[in-house]
Amino acid sequence: MEAAFEHWSASWPVLVGYVVVAACHLVGFRRSQAVAQAVTPEVGTSKERRREAILFQLGLLLVLVSLVSPVGYYSTVYIWVRMMQALLIAVVAPGVLVVGAPWEPFRAVLTRRHSQPPSGTDTVRRTPWLMSRPALAVTTANVVWLVWQVPALFDPARSNAGLAWIEHLSYLAAGTVFWLQLISSRPFSQATPPLRRLKLLIGTVGASTVFGMMFVFGSSVLYPAYANSAHHLMTVLDDQQLAGAVWWMGMLPVMSVGAVALMMQWLRDEESAELSAGLDRLLTPRRHGWPSRPIIR
Repeated sequence: MEAAFEHWSASWPVLVGYVVVAACHLVGFRRSQAVAQAVTPEVGTSKERRREAILFQLGLLLVLVSLVSPVGYYSTVYIWVRMMQALLIAVVAPGVLVVGAPWEPFRAVLTRRHSQPPSGTDTVRRTPWLMSRPALAVTTANVVWLVWQVPALFDPARSNAGLAWIEHLSYLAAGTVFWLQLISSRPFSQATPPLRRLKLLIGTVGASTVFGMMFVFGSSVLYPAYANSAHHLMTVLDDQQLAGAVWWMGMLPVMSVGAVALMMQWLRDEESAELSAGLDRLLTPRRHGWPSRPIIR
């Protein structure tokens, strides 16, 4: 229990960054909500917007806790804690942030105008460039996640604060781009079919499984910098194998939630397509094989 109250790091850059981003989001949320209610009160209810704002704030809080809590401290002591921290910052927190749809609130803060949107603030927009290329974006995110596990970067980032900052920011950016390929985040909407996005998610699970198995069943120490006095109950190799299990097993619940959401969207789309086709058949006049009037010769 003492570990839960000790080793809380008062990292001023993290705390200041959290306060600035959270405050900007709340200010922008109030502005965008006021504009939406004034222009199109029937689109995007206040309840939905509040739920999104709460989710985004929870995602920010998750990033904060991953960096300044004992998780941040013990990530420099144990490899498995470092892997859990990476999983939270790179996969879990970005998913919550994307579901929180912070784009309109931040846009409201940056523009500093209460201008009315052309056709309602919930207008569907296509994602730009990299976000409109799901295969490239998902591959890039996986490469970023795995490259930071290379010993040449993993060990130095343990003691180099600047390199650690780059690691965490790249985790967060890659995770955000990754989830934008799989789920819609108002006002952006994915044009890629759900089944294709599901294939990308399954490919990510496969890559994380192979990576985790390499650690779990590996027999050589990859991170000698973690050979410290704290490893008196388990060896560095045991710690490394546990870290592989954390990444491997930790990915599965998160990706399972994404897979279920994509399957539900696919079923809704299929049901809508069948309903539309049925209505078209009912509304289209039938052509009879026999003439309506007899032909008198």
